[in-house]
Amino acid sequence: MEKPPILAVFTKNRVNPAYAAARLAADRVAAEAGARTIHYAPATPDDVDEQKAQVSEALAARPAGIVLNPADDVKMQDDLVRIATAGIPVAVFINRMQGPALTFVGSDDIAIGRRTATALCERLGGKGRIVGLEGPQAAPTSRARVQGLRETVARYPGVQLIDMAVGYLQQPPAAEAMAALLARHPRIDGVWTANDLMAFGALDALRAAGRTAQVVGINGLPQAIEHIERGTMLASADFSAFNIAAIATRAVLRHLAGQQVPREIMVPAELIDRGNYARWKMPFAERPCPAWEEIVR
Repeated sequence: MEKPPILAVFTKNRVNPAYAAARLAADRVAAEAGARTIHYAPATPDDVDEQKAQVSEALAARPAGIVLNPADDVKMQDDLVRIATAGIPVAVFINRMQGPALTFVGSDDIAIGRRTATALCERLGGKGRIVGLEGPQAAPTSRARVQGLRETVARYPGVQLIDMAVGYLQQPPAAEAMAALLARHPRIDGVWTANDLMAFGALDALRAAGRTAQVVGINGLPQAIEHIERGTMLASADFSAFNIAAIATRAVLRHLAGQQVPREIMVPAELIDRGNYARWKMPFAERPCPAWEEIVR
């Protein structure tokens, strides 16, 4: 009996629920095709050296394909070359990087940054003082989303982006960064964050300081949907690691089956607010994985 193909799936950490959703989607798509997955994620979140060591471990196991969310889009480039040299097809997902990949699967992060920033500026009536929480410079998603934020604020003369801080795309560091921003600025009307975990950290810090502000995030995590329903968060964006990982896994499986795969696949990401949040009010385990034809037309 022929053994099922094995796919090595790399995510940046095990602390972000978005990556747990990505692993779930990869598992489900692989199982549909009679394949199985082996997961690699650094024990220290986003640790590049650990991810590099895990690439070596995976290459020694000779998987049929790889689905890679790089911890650093520059420092992992030589690892992408190593994978390609080994003749293993790799779909890079979420964090775009240069190199010999089969395909990149992600979303338009600049547009997402604009979309959430626009929601915040509009809610403030085009006037107010806002701060931003961004990820590390090694995260291209954060860099692009911040670009979208800055482009949007430039269109609203009455909105001031008074400060930025690094929250490392995680909740506790974001809470600490937001506490420092609150200590520096007696008035903050809005908080833009590059992902939902940092939005949760911002909410933690606001609550601890006895202050309020409009907060937006990105990812559409179930907890963010709960916050939007309660009114404690203004909005998020459906940058769905679940959907992106599902399509990246389908891309590798299609290639292994001899089918064509485009070099780039962009997954739509809608704004989620009080007007439409009910569509996302379900755990990832109950969400359907998108079909190839739904995304690639």
